[in-house]
Amino acid sequence: MSITSSTTGRVDRETGRTHSAHSARKNRALWAAQVLLAAVIAFAAIPKLAGAHSAVAMFGQIGAGQWLRYLVGTAELAGAVGLLIPRLAGLAAAGLAADMAGASIINIAVLHSAAVALTIPLCAALALLARARWEHATKFLAVRTGR
Repeated sequence: MSITSSTTGRVDRETGRTHSAHSARKNRALWAAQVLLAAVIAFAAIPKLAGAHSAVAMFGQIGAGQWLRYLVGTAELAGAVGLLIPRLAGLAAAGLAADMAGASIINIAVLHSAAVALTIPLCAALALLARARWEHATKFLAVRTGR
């Protein structure tokens, strides 16, 4: 239940907090998650792009060729940057969630790797972030498509 305050917006009677204060806290928490996720994803992308032996060997095991290593590394680095740009954060998170879903499938089915213990939670976190930032993404897409 809420009441209206002339200076602070809607105030929750039970907690005494304004909804704008809740919104600001939620936004700060989302930004903290975005920065952390961007760092984790960038940290994973750099060895792929730099040609680290472990990345070359892993993509060799996958069997699709080293071009996939460059594609995935570039997509991950672009997604990490996108997480830090407000208009792109929702789309970047959605793309990275898809990337982590693919990585999870490859880790289970092809590599039989314990890395799936990292890729599944990352996929879930990125999907939740994409949902939380989807309003920004739809506004961005509407402006770009003229709708």
